[in-house]
Amino acid sequence: MEITDKPLHRFIQREPRNVGIAILIFGCAEVMMGFTLSGERDEFTSFGIYTSFWQGTLFLVCGSLSIYTELRPSKKMVTVCLSMYVVSLLGIIVSFGYRIYLFSYLTYLTLLRYWTESLTLQRLHQICAIEALLFTCSLFVAGLLIFLCVIARLALKSTRTQIIVRHIPAPPADTTAT
Repeated sequence: MEITDKPLHRFIQREPRNVGIAILIFGCAEVMMGFTLSGERDEFTSFGIYTSFWQGTLFLVCGSLSIYTELRPSKKMVTVCLSMYVVSLLGIIVSFGYRIYLFSYLTYLTLLRYWTESLTLQRLHQICAIEALLFTCSLFVAGLLIFLCVIARLALKSTRTQIIVRHIPAPPADTTAT
């Protein structure tokens, strides 16, 4: 039997370890940028709902699970990976919505030329650039996670779960009257 005949080995052939390393790097970048955004006193960043921290943590977990699953493949680990990929994709959707709202609000502030002394126009553009970088990274990771979801689902779909059913007759009922 060749290695390609087993569904989990087909999952491994797509090298989730390499993709996991890329997701891990994006997770580290997201967390580090979260520390940069946490220094802002204003409410104009994604730090308002701690997006960089929870999304970065989700990326770190997904990347670590992908690396571990390639080293020790099992159906349970692929299932755990698939569930974390889906949770991370849902988190990316939430962060997309919030960051699009931030982009529109920051553009509104720039067009009105409204800024306070604590938030100069230059600082406003820097915040917008950081948010755009994080948005782009999240978009790229979403593509990687969709790819991993597809290959994990194909690996799980093609494995056969077999159940052995044993029929054990009930003990005979005692029908004698005393």
